[in-house]
Amino acid sequence: MNDQSGDVLTFGIEEEFFVVDRDGRPAPAAEVVEHAAATGGDNGELQHELIQSQAEIATDVCRTRDEALARLRELRDDLARAARRRNRRLLPAGAPPVPEEGLPDVTRHPRYERIGAHFGATARTSLTCGCHVHVAIPDKEAGVRVLGRVRPWLPALLTVTANSAIADGYDTGYRSWRYQQWARWPSAGPPPRFASLDEYESVVDAWLRAGAILDRGMVYWDVRLSEKQPTIEFRVSDVAATPEEAVLLGVLARGLVATALADDGPPPDLSNEVLRAQLWRASRDGISGCCPHPRSGDLAPAKAVLADLIELTSAALDSAGDREFAQEATARLCAEGSGADRQLRRFAERRRGEDVVDLLAGNP
Repeated sequence: MNDQSGDVLTFGIEEEFFVVDRDGRPAPAAEVVEHAAATGGDNGELQHELIQSQAEIATDVCRTRDEALARLRELRDDLARAARRRNRRLLPAGAPPVPEEGLPDVTRHPRYERIGAHFGATARTSLTCGCHVHVAIPDKEAGVRVLGRVRPWLPALLTVTANSAIADGYDTGYRSWRYQQWARWPSAGPPPRFASLDEYESVVDAWLRAGAILDRGMVYWDVRLSEKQPTIEFRVSDVAATPEEAVLLGVLARGLVATALADDGPPPDLSNEVLRAQLWRASRDGISGCCPHPRSGDLAPAKAVLADLIELTSAALDSAGDREFAQEATARLCAEGSGADRQLRRFAERRRGEDVVDLLAGNP
């Protein structure tokens, strides 16, 4: 994802999904992924994930939001068709609304099996699906500087695709329960503010020596330097209920990175203790509630914080032709609610997780 188109940064989006049976319970995804990979198009990748009931899509390099949207739609459709052929459904939810019967199984792959054995129940009960956005950067040194500048806006990004209010058949009290669940990993959460790339690498090395991660791919910070590509990778968000919401997240993340690259000033002085508290609040309230404002630390309506994010990144959004889309998509999201808000409305009707699955994955 390191190609450039003029001054506009390239980006890509990865989405994780559950494969569920007709009753909405997580079901093995291997055959679904393999069939979709064999019969789908060439606009990205289809992959297995840690837990057997998960599948992942990844777009190739995108220069425009229209490219990203088209590829997400195609990849989702490929997986959904493959699932239907096996009497299953593709579920875009950050946590399963209907619980799996028994302890989830780890995918049969040497790396995943090693992770499962080493981390025990943390690995086998991490039944969550996220959305990751990669944005091109010039090099890792620049990436570390970007990390320090985008950290304060992680809570706002978390509200955009919050989509895990209902989990295991009950109302969790959070718009993003996935974020709370994922925080159990020792390498998860917001990254510290690093003074240099050497400091970043020293932390990763210490985790490896302590066995808190088994390889560099297990650096699970909410935003990190990608190990495989010259990108910043945002990992803070739930999988979006719709491709359009995923692309809104991608556009905002790209705008933040471009704005950070153009900023020569020092990064904000924000401790991880405070940022963790702010992320907790964002995961609780989502788009329909309050979010700590990065400039003051005080609570503000999430929609007002997102409006300020768009204003902050307006030059980058204009350069990419994304400002109008970001404003309209955010206004629509605030009016209609995120996936989590739609989950809660459906769940309130009969208090059945199966109804939430039908909402997000379609009727069986």
